[in-house]
Amino acid sequence: MKFLSKFEVPVYVLLRVVIGFLFSCYGLQKVFGLLGGVDGHGAHLHLNGEQALYYVAGIIELVTGVMVLLGLGTRVAAFIASGEMAVAYFMGHASKGLLPIVNGGVPAVLFCFIFLYIATRGTGKWGIQK
Repeated sequence: MKFLSKFEVPVYVLLRVVIGFLFSCYGLQKVFGLLGGVDGHGAHLHLNGEQALYYVAGIIELVTGVMVLLGLGTRVAAFIASGEMAVAYFMGHASKGLLPIVNGGVPAVLFCFIFLYIATRGTGKWGIQK
């Protein structure tokens, strides 16, 4: 499959941009109530009471998602996003069952490991900051 190797750079950039965009969408839902919000009807979270932790998670998702998408501080942003998803998995999913497919944690696990990969690889060829 050597012929596929010529697509390595653009496919990695596409991965970085798409993952950054998707992650930032979660932040937009939590912080601003966009894209249906957290309840499907435009509700957003608040930085007080029980919602504070999830609101902060939304800020992390929005900021790190945009940074990864743009290729700005990619390694640090992706590492922080990966850590947030690891925490989200263990705080919100692991107690509900052994496997992510059972406990609803598949998105958190996928984001965690994709961001970990991006953190090790960096911005790549196309981005604001190399």
